[in-house]
Amino acid sequence: MSEKKKKFSLLNRLFGNRNKDVDLLKEEQIQSPGKMMLDNFFHNRLGVLGFSGFIIIFLFVLIAPNFFPINLGESDPSQANIAPTTSMMSYPKELNGNVKAIASGPTFGVGCDDQGKTYVWGATKITAAINIKDIPEEVKRAKIVDVAAGYDHVVAVDDENHVYVWGNTRLGQDMIPAELVPSRTKGTKEIVQIEAGYQISGALTKDGELYFWGNANMADIGVKSEYQGRIKKFAIATYHYIVLLDDGSVHYAGYQTSNIFAKVPEGLDKDVVDISASGETMAAVKNDGKITVWGNVTHGENNIPEFESKPVEIYGGRYHYTALMDDGAVISWGDNSHQQGVVPDGVNGQEIETVFAGFYQNYAVTKNDTIKTWGLKGHPLGTDDLGRDILTRLIHGGKTTMTVGAIAEIIAIVIGVIMGSIAGYFGGKVDLLIMRIAEIIGGLPFLPFALLLSAIIGTRIDVQMRMYLIMVVLGLLSWTGICRLIRAQILAEREKEFVLAAQAMGVKENTIIFKHILPNVLSIL
Repeated sequence: MSEKKKKFSLLNRLFGNRNKDVDLLKEEQIQSPGKMMLDNFFHNRLGVLGFSGFIIIFLFVLIAPNFFPINLGESDPSQANIAPTTSMMSYPKELNGNVKAIASGPTFGVGCDDQGKTYVWGATKITAAINIKDIPEEVKRAKIVDVAAGYDHVVAVDDENHVYVWGNTRLGQDMIPAELVPSRTKGTKEIVQIEAGYQISGALTKDGELYFWGNANMADIGVKSEYQGRIKKFAIATYHYIVLLDDGSVHYAGYQTSNIFAKVPEGLDKDVVDISASGETMAAVKNDGKITVWGNVTHGENNIPEFESKPVEIYGGRYHYTALMDDGAVISWGDNSHQQGVVPDGVNGQEIETVFAGFYQNYAVTKNDTIKTWGLKGHPLGTDDLGRDILTRLIHGGKTTMTVGAIAEIIAIVIGVIMGSIAGYFGGKVDLLIMRIAEIIGGLPFLPFALLLSAIIGTRIDVQMRMYLIMVVLGLLSWTGICRLIRAQILAEREKEFVLAAQAMGVKENTIIFKHILPNVLSIL
């Protein structure tokens, strides 16, 4: 069959007449009005396709919001203007069985393997000109042993204690302190921990000295001299940090003592084994397994779940925490808007050796070096300028839009069918009056009318009632086209013999209109 014939055959199947081989006797059988309408409808393939599509979309927007919750007050600058992606946790397979360290940025991940090779994945474009995936050549040549991801930059350290920074460096993110730069006179300080935050970074040396660099305009990155040489670990929140000293006590080592983190809770002056930080909170674990969280706990960071075994390590994301227990189990809590705050069942069936958590992602490494992930994979349709997921907003907006449209159309169909049927059947002055009313209503522009109505009503009714009002107004202004369509069909049908027979038998006029004539013309809707 030629290409032209194939196209013609397809068009004929979609828009052509009914099968010519249909049994003529069957066509002549008496059918009920309802069956007649259904038969006419199902012979219209395009109509069936459109109606089926509408039903599928309508059911989707009604059911999907249960699986895609929305926070109307949501705003997250770290997720703003992200292109469509689902690769934020799609780490390279080369890291499986070979992972040394992993760090999570807002939209990207970075890691290094046992051989010192560096990998970057996810939505890596920070600005139009800056891409985290552009790893510097000196980093590619070095044997990287640890990495840290900030909001817009990455810090790495190699086996010779050289520190590297790439990404956004316009605010001093790459201004590494002189004490950390190897030289012939000073030698090289051995770095045991690196962390990155909001436009700032920090490094801790083996001799317990802590150094920060980056944008100090908003962040407190000073370190009091009384703590230097005694620091065992440090944790960075958005603008502040805490330190764990070698005597097991937790302190705020900066100079801005008026902030909420400066007052460390009681009981953390000894026996602390680990510390961590989220975006707005700090956390500490004592050797008896007690977890303490303080700060701006607005995302449930202090809602610590019950646990049987003892936590030994704690890791912080943007608004959640993850803890590793002494029996190899893992717990997560805090914000769960991206499924980062609840550990999947499949993870706790493994023996977890360590966890790398950050922002909205978690990477758990098992004892055989396989990686288990949970958290934010990405945004299938991207985000807007406030960091809100477009797909979620479309689903919830679609529910309202489809409901308003469907109800308004039902109102318009009911009014249009009734008015068109009456005008077409009775004709004369009745027809003239109804058609003039339809012309007047059809001439009203909806948008100015709706704006005027909204200004008159103002805030006197709530949002839900206003939505109902929009449905009614749309229905009352949209029936005129259906009315003309039905009227034209009724005018043709009322001259047929079955109408005359019904009139001669004394059938009531409303029965003739709505039971005998209307079923023959409804298929056009």
